[in-house]
Amino acid sequence: MVTRSVDLRSDTVTRPTDAMREAMASAEVDDDILGYDPTARHLEEEMAKMMGKEAALFVPSGTMGNLICVMVHCEMRGSEVILGDNSHIHVYENGGISTIGGVHPKTVKNEEDGTMELGAIEAAIRDPKGSTFYPSTMSICLENTHANSGGRCLSAEYTDSVGKIAKRHGLKLHIDGARLFNASIVISLTHVHTMFQVCLSKGLGAPVGTVIVGSHTFIEKAKTLRKTLGGGMRQIGVLCAAALVALQENLPKLQFDHKKAKLLAEGLNQMKGIRINAAAVETNMIFMDMEDGSRLTAEKLRKSLTECGILVLPGNSSRYVSHGQNLICLNV
Repeated sequence: MVTRSVDLRSDTVTRPTDAMREAMASAEVDDDILGYDPTARHLEEEMAKMMGKEAALFVPSGTMGNLICVMVHCEMRGSEVILGDNSHIHVYENGGISTIGGVHPKTVKNEEDGTMELGAIEAAIRDPKGSTFYPSTMSICLENTHANSGGRCLSAEYTDSVGKIAKRHGLKLHIDGARLFNASIVISLTHVHTMFQVCLSKGLGAPVGTVIVGSHTFIEKAKTLRKTLGGGMRQIGVLCAAALVALQENLPKLQFDHKKAKLLAEGLNQMKGIRINAAAVETNMIFMDMEDGSRLTAEKLRKSLTECGILVLPGNSSRYVSHGQNLICLNV
């Protein structure tokens, strides 16, 4: 009989710690829509300071955070954003930038490491002289870490290079930093001179929330859109209190998640019928593929592991459709 489970489905299935629950119960709160919630202000000020930005804004989810940022950058309906064809915004956010934001996506192929080839990005930028007929390119989006590439980190040099392309063409750069804290363990983030969102409810373990950071002007526009999208909430200090505990207690622990993931990947890679690119395991994700011709399938392995109390997630990355989705994702 299983008495203890090991949950490797996702870094989103965390539970609030006792310290978080205590902080939530005793949080000082007020009406945040009116701008008076002291705990929310404290979290936003801490995040802005940590990220080297002027201001920050708490929003309910990373999907809403990305949507708000893209809509701020692409204020004219029908504008275009360049983003990866295997990015979270393009694949997993219900086409919100189009259906709600009126923004046209221009996709560029994501390489195996999550990057987009620099020349392909530049080639995707529309000639402003043809704007009578074509969408006007307004923004470029990156994702760091890149989830569908197995949690790979975009380097500082690469991000700087994309930033230079954006600046040269008068475009805005947005970073979907849902797991940016994971990336910060591997690379320096001092190079991120742009607007981005970072999630608090994944590896950090806070129950709810994402924070957008940027300039004062950017955040004021984002605040208006948050209200428009239904993300304005009242006494959110209850949620922000847990996030503050997560920043203090769990941020230093992310490095151990990475070490465990690397160790697990190296061990699994020695098993017959399983293929893992252990060198590509940079953060807390492992993509485990069943070798061609093996009797072992992802579904059989998943069921067997579940019986042993080990929960995993069948892979659904669009990069692996040719494998019949014979893939398992592990999040440590």
